[in-house]
Amino acid sequence: MRRRASLVKSTKANRLNNTSVPGETRTRRVVLIAGPGTEILDLVGPLQVFTRAAEMFSRQNPGAPPIYAVEVVATTSRTAIMTNCGLRITAHKTFREVRGEIDTLLVAGGAAIEKDEIPIEVVRWLRKIAGRIRRIGSVCTGALLLGRAGMLDGRRATTHWNWCALLARKYPRTEVDPDPIFVRDDMVYTSAGVTAGMDLALALVEEDHGSRLALQVARNLVLYLRRPGGQSQFSAALSMQLTDRKPLRELEAWVLDNLNKPLNVPMLAERVAMSPRNFARVFSKEMKTTPAKFVERLRVEAARRRLEESQNSMETIAGECGFGNVNSMRTVFQRALKIAPGQYRRHFRSTHRAKRRRGVGDNASPSG
Repeated sequence: MRRRASLVKSTKANRLNNTSVPGETRTRRVVLIAGPGTEILDLVGPLQVFTRAAEMFSRQNPGAPPIYAVEVVATTSRTAIMTNCGLRITAHKTFREVRGEIDTLLVAGGAAIEKDEIPIEVVRWLRKIAGRIRRIGSVCTGALLLGRAGMLDGRRATTHWNWCALLARKYPRTEVDPDPIFVRDDMVYTSAGVTAGMDLALALVEEDHGSRLALQVARNLVLYLRRPGGQSQFSAALSMQLTDRKPLRELEAWVLDNLNKPLNVPMLAERVAMSPRNFARVFSKEMKTTPAKFVERLRVEAARRRLEESQNSMETIAGECGFGNVNSMRTVFQRALKIAPGQYRRHFRSTHRAKRRRGVGDNASPSG
């Protein structure tokens, strides 16, 4: 408990002394921690987001200081790191060489963390420097290292869905939520696996410099959209594709074409020639969710696409996707994505307006 108190005290002090103001132009130091067997996308995904944000900001604001200085730090005594895919990378420095204040520290997941092979010296170092860091986070199984350092005690956190049970078992004082793509608890951030690290990095860019720059970066990197943190790790369509039962896979296409219908269990069961009771049992066993929740997720995903791509009114979209009315759609969006449909559309549209004002099309060069 004493460690938890000291961490809270240090992060509160940092928040007061190093408060983030959107649009504030100063250089923030971002440190990405990587060890042997690092999941390469856990590392280079956030790295690309921060460096691209800095590049785009500098082009839009000539003469301004760089907004991010990003460095990769190794958990070993040498800077050479072999990643999970067999690619060897060179970190900027080792953890023993880190000096000075740090704005943001993110721990990338990987084999050494998952096997508890990170040296205890690294754990002690993280505890020691916690007071010099404004915000601390993790990508994927990097949360296990934060847990080992006591930084998740008494906090809500997430990690890749496949590792949530282990995180909860090893660190019972942590409230592990397996569903969101990332979680913020005060100034401690944890994210789900792989590409969710990019969503987290985009959210941090938005905290620092507003939604316009974050959305510009998302579009520039050809990301589908900066996903809100409350969004589920699980895509309904992907879940359906993973089942071995062909009738269930075919059912998805039919549901997507009939979202405006009352898609109850009897109707779905009739479509796959099963009794309602047997269908509900088989569906829940195969999909690890109920038919009603699955249909709701498909409706949300369909509504998201329409909000992003069409000019249709909220009323039209709510009807097309089977919500019945705008209020029902808003309630489901808030529950599923932690954001209202109108706000979701505004976030997505703002980057298009910004591009039109600058005369920049969607086919701009990757670095532009």
